[in-house]
Amino acid sequence: MLLSFLQRVAETPWSIALHESLWVWPLIESTHVLTLMLFAGTAMLFDLRLAGRALTSMPAATVMARLLPLTRLGFVVMVATGLLLFYASPVRNYQNIFFRMKMLLMLLAGLNVWLFHRGIYRRVHEWGHAAELPRAARLAGWASLLLWTGVIVTGRLVAYNWFDCDIQPQPALVNWAAGCVGP
Repeated sequence: MLLSFLQRVAETPWSIALHESLWVWPLIESTHVLTLMLFAGTAMLFDLRLAGRALTSMPAATVMARLLPLTRLGFVVMVATGLLLFYASPVRNYQNIFFRMKMLLMLLAGLNVWLFHRGIYRRVHEWGHAAELPRAARLAGWASLLLWTGVIVTGRLVAYNWFDCDIQPQPALVNWAAGCVGP
């Protein structure tokens, strides 16, 4: 059902025009990568602070206050451009193993962020200037670093067609994981 919906989306004039655009597609893709760098760079600085590996002379609350506006800006623009990139080739992306892995890792990374902000971060002002933060904060930082690195790597691999559904035969596991339909 979702696949048939995405096939209809792929046939819309706007999706086709975006995918075939000589200038708009590269502009959107470049903006996606640039804002990914802004988001990942600022998020990783904070994660490294949580892990006790960078900016340890600054309170974690100060680091977060300075980086969060840029992190949010990067995230919002990155997601908006990512949605446009998906819209341009919805079926290919939906049936791409690396895209699916990226979405799973993004979900886990988002869950990590949510749990961090709902839990341990509520006591950030108690940490003061401590170089080594509570264990839960350090674990959240390391988890974030690993998950967002995985998102970036799998996102880059989306461009390769090693396991596309139109390249058959593929192992049954690959066809299942990619959501390939029919022979």
